[in-house]
Amino acid sequence: MPSSDSSNDVATLSLREIFGPGGLLERCHEGYEFRPSQLEMAERVELAFQKKRHLIVEAGTGTGKTLAYLVPAIRSGKSVVISTATKSLQEQLFQKDIPFLQRYFAPALKVAVMKGRSNFLCRQKLHQMGQNALLKGLDEVDWLERIRRWERETESGDRAELDFLPDDSDLWSRLDARSETCTGQKCPDFGRCFITWMHQRAHEADLVIVNHHLFFADLAIRQEDFGSILPEYGAVIFDEAHEIEDVSSEYFGRQISNYRFEDLARDTEQAIRLSAAGSPELLRGLGRVRENTRDFFSNFSEREGRFAFEAAERTRFLESHREAYAGLTGALRRLEAELAAVKGRPEELLAMARRTAELRGELAFLVETDQRGFVYWYERRGKGVFLAATPIDVSAILREKLFETFETVVLTSATLAVGGEFDYVKQRLGVAIAEEKVLAQEFDYRSQALLYVPPDLPDVRDPGFLGRACNEIEHVLAITRGRAFCLFTSYAQMREAYERLSSRLEYPLLLQGRGPRTALLDRFRSTPGAVLFATSSFWQGVDVPGDQLSCVIVDRLPFAVPSDPVVAARMRSLAEDGRNAFVEYQVPEAVLSLKQGFGRLVRSRSDRGVLVILDNRIQRKAYGRIFLESLPDYRTTHELAEVEAFMKGGASKRVGKGAAESAEISDV
Repeated sequence: MPSSDSSNDVATLSLREIFGPGGLLERCHEGYEFRPSQLEMAERVELAFQKKRHLIVEAGTGTGKTLAYLVPAIRSGKSVVISTATKSLQEQLFQKDIPFLQRYFAPALKVAVMKGRSNFLCRQKLHQMGQNALLKGLDEVDWLERIRRWERETESGDRAELDFLPDDSDLWSRLDARSETCTGQKCPDFGRCFITWMHQRAHEADLVIVNHHLFFADLAIRQEDFGSILPEYGAVIFDEAHEIEDVSSEYFGRQISNYRFEDLARDTEQAIRLSAAGSPELLRGLGRVRENTRDFFSNFSEREGRFAFEAAERTRFLESHREAYAGLTGALRRLEAELAAVKGRPEELLAMARRTAELRGELAFLVETDQRGFVYWYERRGKGVFLAATPIDVSAILREKLFETFETVVLTSATLAVGGEFDYVKQRLGVAIAEEKVLAQEFDYRSQALLYVPPDLPDVRDPGFLGRACNEIEHVLAITRGRAFCLFTSYAQMREAYERLSSRLEYPLLLQGRGPRTALLDRFRSTPGAVLFATSSFWQGVDVPGDQLSCVIVDRLPFAVPSDPVVAARMRSLAEDGRNAFVEYQVPEAVLSLKQGFGRLVRSRSDRGVLVILDNRIQRKAYGRIFLESLPDYRTTHELAEVEAFMKGGASKRVGKGAAESAEISDV
C-alpha cells in the first residue's frame, strides 16, 4: 500500500481504525492479528501524552507493545525518547518496526539511534594508526584492512555493522570513539566524526532510540550540570522498565576498576607517541602507574564475587596497604603534572592529564570517603577488580530528576506487577502518581502451559536437595525429550547439577560459560533436543519460539543473595525504617525474576510447554501465594503423569489452577 494514500494518515485516524479489526495495521501487515490488549495499551499511552501524565503498564508477551507505544508517540507531536534494555532491542526497533511505520504510516518520520561512544569508529584514530600499525597476528591485519574499506562506505560508523569482528577484539578498543581520548572540535575530523553525525541526526529527530545505560548516563550528567548527551525531549518511554532501578543505580553511583587504569596507561602511551612527546621521564611515569596499579589491586581477595567495602573494611584495608595506595595516588599525581607540563601543551596530552586527575579523584572517593546513602563494595571477576559505591535508594533521585522533570514517562514491561499491583515498582523508582494497568494476557496459558511443582522434594537448604532435584530433572527431560532450559540461582548449583546429570542424560548438553552467550543460544536453537544449563543472565532477553524450547526448569525461587552488599544495605535501610525488608523487597524482587524466567517458554500463540519449579517453598510458605498469583493463569499439577499427558497433547481435566484453588498447595 503506498504511503501517500490519505487513508493511511496516522494522525487523523482513531486508534481503533489503526489497531482494530479491519484496521490500518491489518491491511498493511499480512500477519497482523487484532489484539484487544494492544489497542487498550495504545489508547492508554496516547491519553498519557494528552493529559501529561505518567503511565505504568504491564504488557505480557504477545501484546505487541512496541507498536502500541510507537504509534501514540508519533501522533503526540512531541520529541520522545524510547529507552530499551539492550542495544539489540534498539536495533530491532530501528531496523524492523520503524521502517514499517515509515513505509505505511509516517513517511516524514525522523528517527535516530543513539549509543555509547565506544560503539563508534574514531576516524582520527584509524588514520593515525597508519599502515605500519603494531598488530597482533594475521587476523588483526585482515580486520584492519576491512575496517578501512568499511570506513569509506559506512554512514553510521557503528560497530554493529562489522559482523566479522569478534566481540572481544582488542583492535576495536584502539579504534573506538570513547570520550576519554576525544579532542572534540579541535580534532581535524570533527566535521566528519560519526559521533558528530549521530548528535546531528538526534537533534533533528522526532523519536530518539537509546538504551537504558545511555539514558541514565545522560541523566546523571544533567544532574551534575555537565551538559547532556541526548537532545532535549518532552517525554520518555521505557521498554523493559523492570531493569531501570539497577541501571540507574550504576550511573548515580561511582565505579573504577584495574581495567580503567590499564586503559589510561595504554591511551596515554598512544597519545605520547602520536604527539612526539615521548620523553624518558613521561615513559617512566607511565611505568610507575602500571606497576603501582598491579600492586594496589593485588591486595584484594582472590575469591570471585562481590564483597562489602564499608568504612570499617576500608579502614582495615588502608592500615594494611597504605603504602600501595599512596604509591598509586602518587604515581597518578606525578603523571598528571608531567603531562600538563609538556612543551606546547598538545591537546591529546592535556586530555590525558584531565583523565588522570579524574581517575585519582574517583579512587580517593571510593577508598577514603564515607558518603551517606551509598553502599561501598568491591568485586572480583576473573582478572578484573571493581570498586564501587552504589546508592542504597535511587527513588528520591529518580522522582526529582525524571518523574518531576518530564511531563510524561511511560514504564512498560511484561514483568512489573507483583500480585497484580505496582506498589513495589512505584516505591523503588520514586513514582508518586501514575496511571496503572495490567493488561489482559493475549496467550491462552491454561492450554499452552503447565506448571509442575514436585510434591516430595526436600527443602532447597537440605543437603540432599540437589541429588533429589537432579532425579526430578532427569524424569522431566525424559518426558519433554530434552528441549529445555535448566535455570539456576547460583553458578555452583548449575555446575554441580550439570556434572551429576551429564553422564545420565542422552541429550546434547550446553553449559553457560563454555562459549559466548550468543553462540550458546545459536547452538541451542539449532541442536535438536538440546538442554541448556544456565544462570540468571538467561532469565531475560532470550527468545526461542517454537518447540525447540518446550520446558523451563527453575531450581529455586530466585531470591537475591542476602549477603550481596547492595542487597544487604537495602534490606538494612528498610529494617531501620521499621519495615519488613523480606516482604517489601526480597519477595517482590524474586517474583519479578521468576516471571522473567518463566517468560522464556511461551513466546507465541502456538508455543506449548512445561514450567517446573523445584522449590517447595512455593507451596509451603505463605509468601508462595504471592508468586503464584503473580504468574499468568497456568494450570498447576504435582503429578508427572499429568506432565506426560500434557506433552502428548492430552492434559487431564483434573489439573487445577494454582495455589489458591489447589488443596495440595494451600497448606499456608
